[in-house]
Amino acid sequence: MRDRLAKAIQLREEGRAKQDESILAQARALLLDLAALYPNDAQINFQTGVAHDNTGMGKEAISYYLSAIDLGLSGPDLERCLLGLGSTYRALGNYQEAVETLRRGVRKFPNNRAIQVFLAIALYNTQNYKEAMELVLINLMETTSDEKLQFFKRGISYYAEHLDETW
Repeated sequence: MRDRLAKAIQLREEGRAKQDESILAQARALLLDLAALYPNDAQINFQTGVAHDNTGMGKEAISYYLSAIDLGLSGPDLERCLLGLGSTYRALGNYQEAVETLRRGVRKFPNNRAIQVFLAIALYNTQNYKEAMELVLINLMETTSDEKLQFFKRGISYYAEHLDETW
């Protein structure tokens, strides 16, 4: 089973890198077979969710992501699963579920900037503009090497948390 899972993951990653729909479909088919044989395996459910997302089937990915989480997925796979689930919810217009999922991701993985930025996008979609801007600005200022932005780092960082204040 683990060899078949490794092969399916390898195919999925290859298909994604090459943007090859036929390879991605092959990986998804292998993972669907594994999910049918081992429905209580968190890793297989997670990988099956990713394969669905990679083939543009986000709606179908959700149940696999949720199963993987419920079955005890942990570590980097849980980190990626929460990001995948949250971004899929957002892409499908389920903004509140996206915010809740991505907030959970930020709580569990506070150093994952991708989760924070996807949360900012979902916050924007729920009209929480101030919190969305704050997250984006903080992440920008903590990661940029642009010298013109760095020159204004203190001011931008201050305003990130005080957007509504004036002099």
